[in-house]
Amino acid sequence: MKNFLSLWVFLAILTLNSYAQNSLKVLFVGNSYIYTNNLPQATADIATSCGDTLNFSSSAPGGCTFQQHLSNSTTLSLIAQGGWNFVILQEQSQLPSFPISQVENECFPYAQQLSHMIREKGNEEVAFYMTWGRKNGDASNCANYPPLCTYEGMDSLLYERYTMMAEQNSAVISPVGRVWHYLRTHHPEIELYSSDESHPSVAGTYAAAVTFYTILFRKSPLNASDLTLDANTAAAIRQAAQTVVFDSLDFWYRFVETPNQIQENHSEFCVKIYPNPTSQSLTIETTGEIAKEIAIYNELGMAVTTLLTTNLPKIQIPISHLPNGYYIAEIHLEKGVSHQKFIVAK
Repeated sequence: MKNFLSLWVFLAILTLNSYAQNSLKVLFVGNSYIYTNNLPQATADIATSCGDTLNFSSSAPGGCTFQQHLSNSTTLSLIAQGGWNFVILQEQSQLPSFPISQVENECFPYAQQLSHMIREKGNEEVAFYMTWGRKNGDASNCANYPPLCTYEGMDSLLYERYTMMAEQNSAVISPVGRVWHYLRTHHPEIELYSSDESHPSVAGTYAAAVTFYTILFRKSPLNASDLTLDANTAAAIRQAAQTVVFDSLDFWYRFVETPNQIQENHSEFCVKIYPNPTSQSLTIETTGEIAKEIAIYNELGMAVTTLLTTNLPKIQIPISHLPNGYYIAEIHLEKGVSHQKFIVAK
């Protein structure tokens, strides 16, 4: 009887563990920012260390653009297989930061074509791999486009353009560049770049891998393996992903349509925010619907103003305490959610 009970307990635990384990199929489509240090395998190793399973494939020729992927036989074949829970899209590392007219011609249309194809072939979600600014800016293009002369300038443009692509294609954002930004600010001692000041070091790939684990599985990365990093460095990177990604998962998923959400282009007709830019306060006014809750997020996707509960068609929010920069007001309406961009400039 004792042996029977022991076997029953063992089988019960095994069954519970199998239900607790999460398994995903993910396709990575990009270039050397994916194959350097084998990012997909690093992400799979992180998942395994957390009790989850990531099955993956990738198409990542060096320097490949979205336009080139549309004629790449490997990419097209993998997308056509269908059944991927996520297909990750990463554009050539510099292109999204170029002048907007160039990006609108050379990047956005092909992001849309790939996203449409991915869904047409029976895959579930599109996720954009938000990359990072080069360590000291893009020296090769600085003279022609001064915003690229610094890391901050290039990084802010990449943030903006990948956000635009996610919005245009109702996609998830994997905010690797935002995690790097947080680490550069709070842990400058961690070298994220390889010697070319563009590609990731081992620590940089680890930061990308824990970001992908967190966004794909929607789980905390804090218990993940250190892989080959020293314990202190790995712990600092995991905490950065926890702060930037896990604590704001809904922010990075905000463009993904669900049956219970109204589309952004509908809700925008009901919401006005002003003045914009602003320095002291922000007025949010709704017509036709009542604002139920409001939250303000910064560029890192972190909530900077506590969620406000309101049943008013008009509310004024003090923002004088916020530093200059770009923000998003998330307004929960009776029938859905509206996201409104605004600038704080003092």
